[in-house]
Amino acid sequence: MRGTLLSVQPVRRTSLIAQVTEQLRAEIRSGRWPVGSRIPTEPELTELTGTGRNTVREAVQALVHAGMLERRQGSGTYVIATSDLGGTLTKYFADAVTRDILELRRALDTTAARLAAERRDDNDIADLRRLLEARRQLWDEQGQEAQEAIEADVRLHRAIVVASHNAVYLEFYDSLLPVIEQGIRSSSARLTEDYHGEHAELVEAVIEGDPERAARVANCFFGTLIAEYPDR
Repeated sequence: MRGTLLSVQPVRRTSLIAQVTEQLRAEIRSGRWPVGSRIPTEPELTELTGTGRNTVREAVQALVHAGMLERRQGSGTYVIATSDLGGTLTKYFADAVTRDILELRRALDTTAARLAAERRDDNDIADLRRLLEARRQLWDEQGQEAQEAIEADVRLHRAIVVASHNAVYLEFYDSLLPVIEQGIRSSSARLTEDYHGEHAELVEAVIEGDPERAARVANCFFGTLIAEYPDR
């Protein structure tokens, strides 16, 4: 009997940890805990999941290992990716040079702009207008190197991907958000322009439903940024 208990109990505990891990993963994937946000505290997670602290701690650690969460000493645990793929890509691109990231973004954002111009709906248009204004305001008030300004820039570009109405594209783009944000942070120190006009023109092309113009503006915008970095 003792041997039977020993063989059953670990299975039950592992199953519980897996269930809680999946529950936390679902909160991240749904967007209720967006990239960059701090997740609830351990006592709050215990209440949320109806499990003990040890189970919650191990579930959180599993997502840390997967690259979806990051513990920050004295601050809490933060979402850094929306999927295991995102965590893997973040680790893979950790040492990537800024120019390489910008070249990847040019391909992604140019295609997204084209699709968005073809498929955007009224909700997308309202979001794009709101996020464009939020970006302009934060960059003017706080400066382009401020964290909130960088996040506003990311949200605007992501909204264009959302407007493409391609779930697979959005999932992949979201998996790259930590890398994209880091790339913006790295390049912001070199920028002498706020690029308000370029962003406004891009959003206008998407809203007006002009895919060729939207793709051209996105491509030119990233080409300008890439030109700031010497080719290898």
